[in-house]
Amino acid sequence: MQVVDPHLHFWALDQGNQPWLENPTPNLLGDYTPMARDFGPDELLDQLDDIELVGLVHVEADADDPVAETRWLTRTLAAYPSLNAAMVVRVDLSQPEAPARLEAQCALSGAVRGVRQILNVHQNPLYDYVGRHYMKEALWQQNLARLAPLKLSFDLQIYPSQMTQAAAIAARHPDIQFVLNHAGMYVDRQGVRGWCEWRDGMRTLACQPNIVTKLSGFGMLDHQWSLGSIRPLILEAIDAFGVERCLFASNYPVDGLYARYADIWHAYAQIIADASHTEQQALFVSNARRIYRI
Repeated sequence: MQVVDPHLHFWALDQGNQPWLENPTPNLLGDYTPMARDFGPDELLDQLDDIELVGLVHVEADADDPVAETRWLTRTLAAYPSLNAAMVVRVDLSQPEAPARLEAQCALSGAVRGVRQILNVHQNPLYDYVGRHYMKEALWQQNLARLAPLKLSFDLQIYPSQMTQAAAIAARHPDIQFVLNHAGMYVDRQGVRGWCEWRDGMRTLACQPNIVTKLSGFGMLDHQWSLGSIRPLILEAIDAFGVERCLFASNYPVDGLYARYADIWHAYAQIIADASHTEQQALFVSNARRIYRI
């Protein structure tokens, strides 16, 4: 089974750059202590089984020093040219130094394709990532605009309550490619209201042609996920965005807390088994190659 994986993470704890892994504290992931170990290309290759990985996108992993993370990744990935790796790096767009940091990140590697700054805000502390509404800040918006001249996309990690605001941001920046992370992170699962907020928010985002969505990360909020529990989310997202604007991804090794690498991909394949070969190829390979220029 051939895939391009557009969302995974590597780290080496001896770099001292991921304190959230060095000192695990239970959060929305649950107890993620089993993930607190080195994970790099060799560990990934050991997980593939019958998956033929023909490209990948490394997404920043909340490093204390994002530039050091990119420098380490550049050295590490140089030994694995067959992985055809691209990178989404971290830059805090709320800072005055953001333009210089964007330039510095791009100068480190020709594989840099985009930026992610996690934006998730939630009233429940268990789910709140940043406690700050960056998208409302003028300087953040000003620095976001600097991505277009650098041909950088923006990986958009938000909750459904933030989708209307994110759609408005995307409308103001039609020359930036936005990539919604983890199918919009359907977090409020108690009752119909949370479902409707996620469903309607996805359709609001889909109205902006410069937004695509990754279908990934389902285990983070549904630790005991099954084909039955993720099928409605996947089919609803594909219905909203269309096949050409959806990308299957693993979110490994984070989602490795809940499933084996190959099992995640085979679950996706089962859910869309009745799609045409062209549609399957788009969802598993060609969309990711197009969006991230792999």
